Amino acid sequence: MQYRKFDKLGIECSTFGIGTMRLPLQKGHEGADNSKHIDEKESIRMIRHGIDNGVSYIDTAYGYHGGNSEVLVGKALKDGYREKVKIATKLPPWHVKVYEDFDRLLNEQLERLQVEYIDFYLLHALGNDSWVKLRDLGILEWLDKTVASGRIRYPGFSFHDELPVFKEIIDAYDWKMCQIQFNILDEYEQAGIEGLKYAGSKGIPVVIMEPLRGGKLANVSPDIQELWEQAEEKRSPVEWAFRWVYNFPEVAVILSGVSTMEQLNDNLRIFQDSKPNCMSQDELDLVSKVKALYDAKTKIACTACEYCLPCAFGVSIPRIFGIWNDAAMFGINDEHYQQYKKLIEEEKDAKQCTECGNCESLCPQHLDIIDKLKEADKALRV
Repeated sequence: MQYRKFDKLGIECSTFGIGTMRLPLQKGHEGADNSKHIDEKESIRMIRHGIDNGVSYIDTAYGYHGGNSEVLVGKALKDGYREKVKIATKLPPWHVKVYEDFDRLLNEQLERLQVEYIDFYLLHALGNDSWVKLRDLGILEWLDKTVASGRIRYPGFSFHDELPVFKEIIDAYDWKMCQIQFNILDEYEQAGIEGLKYAGSKGIPVVIMEPLRGGKLANVSPDIQELWEQAEEKRSPVEWAFRWVYNFPEVAVILSGVSTMEQLNDNLRIFQDSKPNCMSQDELDLVSKVKALYDAKTKIACTACEYCLPCAFGVSIPRIFGIWNDAAMFGINDEHYQQYKKLIEEEKDAKQCTECGNCESLCPQHLDIIDKLKEADKALRV
């Protein structure tokens, strides 16, 4: 396992961090939207296997798996594993109404995790509106107070908005780290490469989420695979995606939301050589070609983060977009039609949408969900 220094903090963490938003689920609940039904035994086995093989950064959040992710992580870090890792979790701005909610939520998270302190405590999915809301409620003063009390060690934030907002937040406080979405398809989206380098110039360690775009970069169409095969050294699409991200020296940790032991072991293999500035110009040029082909094929840049859920009218938004994108990338076939037919039977299809707009207000990607649902329905309904 490779490690990178958080120079500002005087610590180091494994370049590979385990994300716990997509833990394995119990049989019969696979594919469920934001399922609470975690396969506890297998999840604990995977987390501990990762730690035994050098992983020292575990990421969770208040709302992952319907609130059960933090509980699961707490159980996994029993028996001496807590001392081997840094825990990152997040304060959900959407559950904050008054200043007192800061303490209420943190205390609940400490109890869920069964720990006395949290290493990295992030303000979750900040955008302009949530940032202004928390700032005006006194979050920065509260963070100072809470660090002094010993309940959190390193304040940070995760981010989903535009670059100017990111820079404003970076400049507003002595952050110890930040977390951004970054992958070969999002080089110029949200904080993007300019935000990555801006944080790096301030000495702020950057943790990367969605390096595989919600897993979409792992399963490629034949024409994408054909491009990857042009490389002199053969690598899987997953390895190419991770390699491009860990090539940047400003990156401190890369999160991977593993769902199976096979994925975990593959990640452990890939990150054995996760050194910065490792890519040749020919490799970088190849990535540019792959990106251009993806841009031409993708229908909607949904990462299946599920912040739009639950839909009050039952629309399975990420699932619909996932089927639609897969159909565009691999060529539409009967499997895609059958998958959408099942959603229709369950009354989770796009026709259930009432255009209330709540999903669009919550979407970190700022997608035109309502219009895109109509397009997806037209393409998939038979």
